[in-house]
Formats: sequence, C-alpha cells, structure tokens
Amino acid sequence: MILQPILDIAELCVRRGIVHAVIAPGSRSAALTLAFARHPAIQTKVIPDERAAAYVALGMAQQLNKPVVLICTSGTAALNFAPAIAEAYFLEVPLLVLTADRPPEWIHQQDGQMIHQNSVYGKHVKEAGTLPADYGHADSLWFIERTMNQLIAIAEENPKGPVHLNVPIREPFYPGPGEVFAYGSPKVIPRSSGKSQLPLDVWEELLGHLESTDRVIVLAGQQVISAKLLTTLKQIKDELGIPVVGEILSNLHGNFITHPDFFLATADTKLLEDLQPELVISFGDAFVSKNLKLFLRKYKPRYHYHLTARRELIDPFQTLTHQLSLEADSFFRDLLETLDWRSFKHGDDDPETDYLRQWENAEQKSLQRIRSYFQSTQTFTEFKAIDEVMSVLPEPAQLHLANSMSVRYANFVGTQKNIQVFSNRGTSGIDGCLSTAVGAALTTDQLVFVLIGDVAFFYDRNALWHPHVPANLRIVLINNSGGSIFRMIEGPRQQPELETFFETRHQTSARHTAQDAGLEYWHVDSYEALEKSLPAFILDDKKAKLLEISSDASVNQQHFDQFKSLMKGI
Repeated sequence: MILQPILDIAELCVRRGIVHAVIAPGSRSAALTLAFARHPAIQTKVIPDERAAAYVALGMAQQLNKPVVLICTSGTAALNFAPAIAEAYFLEVPLLVLTADRPPEWIHQQDGQMIHQNSVYGKHVKEAGTLPADYGHADSLWFIERTMNQLIAIAEENPKGPVHLNVPIREPFYPGPGEVFAYGSPKVIPRSSGKSQLPLDVWEELLGHLESTDRVIVLAGQQVISAKLLTTLKQIKDELGIPVVGEILSNLHGNFITHPDFFLATADTKLLEDLQPELVISFGDAFVSKNLKLFLRKYKPRYHYHLTARRELIDPFQTLTHQLSLEADSFFRDLLETLDWRSFKHGDDDPETDYLRQWENAEQKSLQRIRSYFQSTQTFTEFKAIDEVMSVLPEPAQLHLANSMSVRYANFVGTQKNIQVFSNRGTSGIDGCLSTAVGAALTTDQLVFVLIGDVAFFYDRNALWHPHVPANLRIVLINNSGGSIFRMIEGPRQQPELETFFETRHQTSARHTAQDAGLEYWHVDSYEALEKSLPAFILDDKKAKLLEISSDASVNQQHFDQFKSLMKGI
C-alpha cells in the first residue's frame, strides 16, 4: 500500500513548480519512484548509475534554474550521489535529493542496504532533514508538509543549492493489484525575501573610491551571464573606461578582456606594475587562471569589493576588503547610472582611458601571439585540434568543458561566439563532466558540445548507459592515452613514475562505447581527417555524435611548452 504522505511529496513538488525528476532504480525507493513516475505533471528520467544520475540532474537543474528531484534507494546508492551534490553546492545549483532508507531501529542489525543516512552529505547541502518512519499520526503529516515546503524554499533561495530529505520507508514498498493513486492537496507555504540594498554610507564610500582613481577593473568569474548585464558591462567599459576582465567561463561575449591567463604570465614586471589596479569589483564564481590569482596576490589592489549572496567570505586573491550581498545586474546598472550622472554633473564626459588601453593592448598582443602559434604549428597536436573544433562551432550552442587540460586549453583559445560555456568548477573533479552535459542536452533544444579528455570520459561513460541519450549531444573526446595534465606540470613530469602512477596510460578507444550508446562516431589523428569530419559532426541532424581525436602525449607536451614560452615574452 502506497502511503499518502509519499504521494503528497510528489504533489507538493508540482505545486511548487518542480516537474523534473531523475530516478536511479531500487526497491526500498519504490514508493518514491512510483509517486513521481505516475504523476501526470512530472517528467522522469531513469539513469541506472547513481553517480551519473546525480550529475545528469545537476546538468538539468543548471539549465532550468529550478530544483530537479533526485531519487535513489537506501545504502551506498546515496553515497554515490555525493560527488554531484558537492559540485551542485559549490556551483549553487538547486537539487532536491530524496534518499529512501530503512527505519532507524534496523541500523547495525546486519540487514541489507543499511548505512548512516541522516545528514550523509554533511556541509555539502544547504539543509538536510529526515522524515519520521511512521506516518499515521497527524503531527507526522504536518511535519512532512512543513519540512518539504522549507527544503524547497531553501533550495531556491540565493545562493541556490542542493537540499536532502531522507525518507525511511517500511514494507510493503509496492502497491497492491488495482490500487489507485490519489494525490492529495498538500499546503503550499511560500517564503518571500526582499532585495538587499547597500547602506548609504557604504555606497557613498564605494563611489568615492571609484572617483579617486582611474585604475579600476571589473572582474567576472564563472557564470551564466544575462544579455542585460552584458550590455551594462559594455557601457561601463566604453563610457567609464573601466576594463572588464574574465575568462571563457565568464561568458563575456563581446569586446572584453578574456585572456589574462596568457599575458599575466609575462616576465615583464613593468607591464604587471602598469596593470596593477587600485580598486577591483568582482562577481561570479571561480577562475581557472592561476596567473590571474598570482598577479593580484602580488600586485594587490587597495580596495576589493566582491558581490555574492554567500555567507562565506570568498577571497581567492587574498585582497578582499568588502563583501556585498547584491545581485550583479542591479548593482552594475545603478553604478553606471550614478557615475554617468556624476560625470555629467561635473562636466567630465571624457573618462581617462590610458589604463583601459594598457589592458586592451595586452589582450590584443595575446590574441595575435595565440593565432600566430596555431598558424605556425604544422604537427598534429590536441591543442590546435581543439582550436579547429572551437572555430567551427555553430551559434547558438552550448559548450561544456571537462576538467584538467580540456578547460585550460579552451580558456587559452577563448570564444567570442554566441555560445554559453559551462564547466564543473565547483569542485573541479573529472567525475560527472559527461553526465552533466547529458543532463543539459536533455533540457535544451540547442546543440550541446562537450570537450572532454580520455580519463574523464572513460571514468564517466555510464553517462551514456541509459535510454535517454539526447540527439543534440556532441562529444569531442581528446584521447592521448592518459592523464596528460600531469605531463604539463613541473612536479609530476620530472618523476620516473610519471606514466604509471600519474598519467595512468591506457590503450582504450571510444569506438565500442559510441556503438553501444548508438552514437555516430569518427576517429581522427590528422588535420586532414579532422577537417573532413567536422561538417557532419556539427550538423544539427537529430543524431548524437562522438568525435575521437587521438594524439601523442609527448608531442603535445613539447608544443604546449613552446606555447607557454610565448606567454612569458609578451
């Protein structure tokens, strides 16, 4: 017999606008599974591998900007959700995680699939709760309804993130023959929050700092950026002469500074001193560039304002002086309007632009050297192959970057196309990069390209082990037979154990994985073969596809070393 409170959990989700669920099959979770699977308003996806399922849900929720329900059975199944939940927590992606459990009196009684599931995700969820094991008392029903409303509200509040509800369920798990599901009318209890506003003295202090120097930069971290904010940032650059600096994951489409990782590696200390800011305003999430972090840690600004809704003081540059709990869109709009008015009032309509020109000159020199490097490279390398692929990506589209070398290569190449770029940089793990892209492709009509290395791909190929592989998925697999990032780092590359203990060399091909998943497949190991395959690969013809690019790890290392030497001489 299906318990009414379990059905009401599904109904309450629908009434709160949550209509997508990813389910990893199991027995203890049967009541939860059926409650969501049989609800006419809920769209479900069944992913057998719990780790892949959780990342698929993350990719979906990231696109929807709404919680996606994630369901599993009891025991270690819940632990397999943990990597994606940690990523969702640090990326601020909302998930509603429902884990089935045995009643608490059965723990340590040598019964199957029984672990400590209360608060199993620790600090990697915004909130965790456990339902009572018995649902008969009226107070239990009240508690369940209240808890669900609270968890959903917390998941959706900024900063968004995952929440966890542990659901002990007694037998029987399955409905009897002919049993009819009757969804109830659970109470929806909304929770409202107002917009934060800076105290007047803090606002005036910031304006005073801005007007006292022309050495100001706006620093954009990883984010999905709105068209409205892009327009405002362009006006801030053009009208106020303030450099707007970011990376490929900042999604700064337009004439902004997006290659700081290249020119900030320079050995020219005079250039670095010229670029040193007096004031930094930052927003968004993490940065890939180590050179940017090292630059600001050494050439510190006097003031650093960071916009975030998080409670934690986020200070990766070790320069933070003020943290502002404000939305970037409204903050920069107000800032632009206020500074424009003050300039007009004081008759100063021609802002000093020398500082902006210094940043833009460094950017232009970087672009010229990067293009010159690729044009002069005749040997087949994975770096140039990635540049070739990114140059022909259609617009609009999405590009998902796996961790390790994939995101670093793409960051140097950059893109000014109308392409949204994503990456699991919350925890920067290789697990789940492909699954996240699959989840995104399930939730958008655009083509979704994922650039991924061989170790990350084969580690996560269960992302394709289900019947929902989306036709708009395009996988670019960089296969150099090992984890080549260790060949690019000074420490491990100097060790005699490099290949065995760091790179983990292999001879695996993706051909059979593509065949098993029903993907169109190409294998290339030359520029001629790559050029020949790309038109069909990027074609939007409703067929999922995989392009495997094979190259020699030693050759890749040699040419990337040459590229890095160009960075130091800018």
